[in-house]
Amino acid sequence: MSERLYYSDSFLRRFTGAVTGVREFTGSNGEPIWQLALDRTAFYPTSGGQPFDTGQLSAPSLDGTALKVPVERVEEDEQGAVWHYVRKPLAAGILVQGQIDWERRFDHMQQHTGQHLLSAVFWRELQAPTISFHLGDSTSTIDLASGPPAHQSLERVERIANEIIGEDRQVTTRDMLRGEAEVMLAAGQLRKLPDRQGTIRLIDIADYDKNACGGTHVGSTGQIGGLQVRTVERVSRGVRVEFVCGLRAVRAAREDWAILRETAALLSIGATELTPTVGRLLTEGKANAREHQKLRDELAVLQAAKLAMDEPIENGLRLVVRAWRDRDRDYVRLLASRTAAAAPRTAVIFCANDTDPVRMFVARSSDLDFNCGQILREALAHLGLRGGGSPDLAQGEVSAEQEAALRASVSEAICKAVAEEHKQQ
Repeated sequence: MSERLYYSDSFLRRFTGAVTGVREFTGSNGEPIWQLALDRTAFYPTSGGQPFDTGQLSAPSLDGTALKVPVERVEEDEQGAVWHYVRKPLAAGILVQGQIDWERRFDHMQQHTGQHLLSAVFWRELQAPTISFHLGDSTSTIDLASGPPAHQSLERVERIANEIIGEDRQVTTRDMLRGEAEVMLAAGQLRKLPDRQGTIRLIDIADYDKNACGGTHVGSTGQIGGLQVRTVERVSRGVRVEFVCGLRAVRAAREDWAILRETAALLSIGATELTPTVGRLLTEGKANAREHQKLRDELAVLQAAKLAMDEPIENGLRLVVRAWRDRDRDYVRLLASRTAAAAPRTAVIFCANDTDPVRMFVARSSDLDFNCGQILREALAHLGLRGGGSPDLAQGEVSAEQEAALRASVSEAICKAVAEEHKQQ
C-alpha cells in the first residue's frame, strides 16, 4: 500500500519514492501500457467524483541522464493500491522523483472545495442535500435531491457562497475513528458519512461545514477564487446544478462576454440592448413565419389547381406525376395534398429530388377508393424499403437510381386499383 502524501499536504508538487510493483497490459490501440506502484505518492487517483492527477516520474537511466516518464492516468484498485499508468516501464526497486501537473491539481482543488461549500449552502439555505458530484474538464456538477430552486433562491445561494469565499475561512482536514464521526453525524455536525469503516477523513470549512471526503482541497476559502452557478436542469433524481470555480469562472465570464459583445456587434447595438432587441426580433420572426406559411399555402393552392387542370382524365383517373429539385420537401408534401384536393378523380405522385435519397409522396382525391399508404408500402417492400401512410397521403424514400422503378410500380398499382373500382361499378 502506498503512503498517500496528498492526504497530509494537498499542495505538495514534488516527491521521491520507490517503484514497488510493475504490471503490463495492452491499451485500446494495441500499444503496451505499464502500471507502476510506488511506496509513496502524491498523485491523486480517480475517486469520489474527482479525476486523477497527471504529471511525470523521473529516474536515472543507464547512461546517467534522467529518464522522464509521463504519468497519463492514476487509478486505485479494489485492494486500495494506487497504480500510475505510463508508456515506459521502470524496474521494481528503482528510486523516482514525481512531479504533479500543478495547474491541473490546483484547478481540481478549487472545484472540489467549491463543491463542498456550494453543497453546504444549498443544504443550509434550501434544505437541498447533494447526492452526487462530478468534476468535469470544463465545468462541474452536483445533483440535489430537490425540485428546481427559484431564481432568487439560486442567486442567494451563489451570493452566500461567494461571501464565504471572500471571508477566506480556513479549510482544514483531520482523521477520526468512525465511531466519533457517527456521534458528530447524530448531533447534526456532519452532513453525511461514507459507507466505509475505519478512519474517516474530515474536511472542515471553519464555522460553516464539516464533511467526510478523501479528495484534495485548498487551504482557505479565498483560494477557491470565486464561484459561479451556470445552469440548473431536472434529472431523474432531482436537479443538476452546473458550476465553475476559480480560473474556470474567470474563463467562463470572459467567454460569455465575448459572445455578448460579438452578438451585439452583429446587430449594431450595445450589449445592454441585446435582451429587448432579441425579444423584438423573435416577435417579428414569428409574425414573418406565419405570413410566410400563409403565402406558401396560397401558392400551393394556385399551383395545385394548374397542375390538376393540365392533366386530362383518362379511364376515370387524372394521374399527376411531377418531380422537383428546387422545392423543399415540406412544400412538395403540401403541394401533393393540395393537388389531390384540387379536382375530382385525381391521383398524385410527387418526388422531392433535392437530395438523395428521393422522397416520394402519393395522394388521392376523396372520390377515389384506393389506399395510398398500402400501395406505396407494397411497392417499397419489393425494393427492400419501408414507408407508408394514410389512405389519403403516403410518403417514402428511395435512392435516385430506384426512383423510376418505384414511380412506375406505384403508377401501375393506382391505375389497376381505379380499373377495379370501375368494374365494380
